[in-house]
Amino acid sequence: MDQKLTETIRKWLSTPHEERNYEQGNIYLYRLSGNKIQYRNLSANPAKHAEFITRRIQKYMNFRVQELTHEQVKEMEARVEKIVERRLSFDENDPSKDFKKGKRADHDTLPDEIQSLYVENLGITQRMRDVQTKLRMLSTADSPCPDSERYPFLKELISLDKQLHENWERYDHYTLSQRELSERKSDVESENSLAESKKAMRLVTLNKGKYVKRPTPELKTRIQEWYGLIIDPAEKLTEELKQLGILE
Repeated sequence: MDQKLTETIRKWLSTPHEERNYEQGNIYLYRLSGNKIQYRNLSANPAKHAEFITRRIQKYMNFRVQELTHEQVKEMEARVEKIVERRLSFDENDPSKDFKKGKRADHDTLPDEIQSLYVENLGITQRMRDVQTKLRMLSTADSPCPDSERYPFLKELISLDKQLHENWERYDHYTLSQRELSERKSDVESENSLAESKKAMRLVTLNKGKYVKRPTPELKTRIQEWYGLIIDPAEKLTEELKQLGILE
């Protein structure tokens, strides 16, 4: 079958009625039917027989598309066989067992949208197994399944495999940009500074009472150092330390 002709005629049929070239349509009909007498009779005024030419071409096209679809389904089945072998050869009892091997060592440090790809792929893989099971139940030796019933399952498996591959590509090859690394470092430093500030605050509060009872130059120096680590110290604390002579 000339698939190029099929595509050419498909485009002709998709053209609006008023824009179709019915002389060309008559040629297409002749190529499809091989009926020379019909071709000569219609050639006198193809536009007058537009409905007849269109209806006959559509009839032939329906048959050709069925044949083309059958070939496509066969090709899709071959692709799906490879997908099943590559993607779904996991442990039947625990499919997530092998899947977990693909988890990155730095998974927990990745952005949420990248971590979610791993979780999404586990769901996609399970869906692929479900679709494959339904497809396997349809395709039995005793009860051949028509193309029209197998096609949706094959199409979904191929689509799911494409999404799975794209997700793995993003997940496996994701690297933190210089900006993200800088922001992450800044966040860590901020958290460390905040923790250090809280610790310094506790030490100042604890030791200022000791200083009242026994003021020493060493303790005064340490309190000043701790005070310097406090982020945005309260005015009340600053005033209190000034009254004690610890701050000037």
